[in-house]
Amino acid sequence: MKLVPTTLSRHLVAISLAFVLAPAFANLGGDDSAEVTEPNFVQGKQALEAKEYAAAIPALKKALEIDKNNPDVHNYLGYAYRNTGDYDNAFKHYEQALALSPGHKAAHEYIGEAYLMKNDLAKAEDHLNKLRTICLTGCSEMSLLKEKIDQYKKKKS
Repeated sequence: MKLVPTTLSRHLVAISLAFVLAPAFANLGGDDSAEVTEPNFVQGKQALEAKEYAAAIPALKKALEIDKNNPDVHNYLGYAYRNTGDYDNAFKHYEQALALSPGHKAAHEYIGEAYLMKNDLAKAEDHLNKLRTICLTGCSEMSLLKEKIDQYKKKKS
């Protein structure tokens, strides 16, 4: 007698594999990591939430002195610099965040938005495509960047 896998058994195997492999892929996104409680990081993040972008930069730079390899700090610094109009430093920090954590969803979203601000639609779309690969079932970062790209295209047409 020949056994034919049922749809249910295939799904159970897939779910089991997901549980086994999940820990290995848990930190690929960088922005999904545990909450950082370092005081300078917290202060910088609070300044960003209050839209005090220039005030966030010194605090985040201090946080970076403590942990140079933290992609979240680089991402937030990029965000702060972008919102103060310093695109060179913004791109530098977004790129560093992505070098440290290639799957960092927020960094892909933010750098894509920065490219739109610099009228580089192609590079923004590159980051949207990377988010499509990272967020197989969708994610807010992908949706937000797609929305910004759509708005950009409407303005330009």
